[in-house]
Amino acid sequence: MVTSVDVCAPAEESEGTQSRILRWLKAPGDRVARDEPLIELETDKVTVEIPSPADGVLREIFKQEQDEVAPGDRLGSIDAPADRPAAVAAMPAAGRTAPASARSATSAVETAVATGTLSPAVRRLLAEHRVRPDELTGSGAGGRITADDVLARVAARSSAPAPVPGAAAGASGRSAEEAGMRRVPHSALRRRIAEHMVTSLLHTAPHVTTVFEADFGAVLAHRERHREAFASRGAPLTLTAYVIAACVDAIRAVPETNARWTDDALEILDRIDIGVGTALPGGALIVPVIRDVATLGLDEIARRLGDLTTRAREDRLTPAEVRGGTFTISNHGVSGSLLAAPIVINQPQSAILGLGKLERRPVVIDHDGEERIAIRPRCYLTLTIDHRVLDGQRANAFMEVLVRRLSGWPGAD
Repeated sequence: MVTSVDVCAPAEESEGTQSRILRWLKAPGDRVARDEPLIELETDKVTVEIPSPADGVLREIFKQEQDEVAPGDRLGSIDAPADRPAAVAAMPAAGRTAPASARSATSAVETAVATGTLSPAVRRLLAEHRVRPDELTGSGAGGRITADDVLARVAARSSAPAPVPGAAAGASGRSAEEAGMRRVPHSALRRRIAEHMVTSLLHTAPHVTTVFEADFGAVLAHRERHREAFASRGAPLTLTAYVIAACVDAIRAVPETNARWTDDALEILDRIDIGVGTALPGGALIVPVIRDVATLGLDEIARRLGDLTTRAREDRLTPAEVRGGTFTISNHGVSGSLLAAPIVINQPQSAILGLGKLERRPVVIDHDGEERIAIRPRCYLTLTIDHRVLDGQRANAFMEVLVRRLSGWPGAD
């Protein structure tokens, strides 16, 4: 006896997001095993795998690749043997053939997936750029293929001599200028980022930025003393972790920075959930959120930050981990930027903090009542605010608390 089992889009994780089918990992007629990855669903923030809900055979697909889906939508159906609850092995569909080159590429991909060496992000890049895993040497832990490995292969391939423009134009009917152009389709994530930024900056919030400079001498001294101990507990000490911890005091002093504007009132939030902008290998940006930061010590902040940013770059975050932030930090200094303004506010939040590059600079300090020039580790901090929510005086008050906390970090001596 066979029963039909629906494959549905997740309701709780996709709510409030735009989603589409990125790709089906099986075709109608293929055997599937319970909990085996069946679909890659691309939301406006992350890519998630939808597993098979049962053992059986994929009978029908209701939503095709690139189709938009809503939470709870029926995506397909599986014929599941009612008397065979145990998982069955995934087998190729009978009678379905493919060219030898496609079969070898698919086989290589399946082998890599089976051994756990490919993340969803890597699989997506391999498919988009038509790169086979067996062409690559993994640079990750245990020989794992990373997104950087794929992009390096693509870059090496792109450096090969280009076709003669005239020949390309003659074959395609395009001009030489058009023949030298390469089109890169927007991903759902890139489209969503673009829409979000334009809406925030041009149609929602009047942006104002204040700039302060912070001395990180005490933070660096504390980090040097405690880095190994923290690392042994799985908590890599980054400068961003210190800034997150210091933001708690600043937000408590100026709670409007942890708020959202509505037409009727300002909603000031008691819980502090801080998102941290994280660059992805493909060039996009994602903002994983550390929850309830005010209840965490520096070690737990560092541990959660390290875990979230690692999984973000491996495309292993869930939609829930990038939703609901109340304040955002953008550490643009890691790529060499000294100052960025305005950094676009992550709506519906009220403020975003920017961290510039940390560098040693000559500054005038007061030493025993005398002014002296000293070399100190300093960086620029910017706070971009929604001017509907708070004004410059309150933004400066936030920054004064933040800079004072960082400059006088306890336990550095």
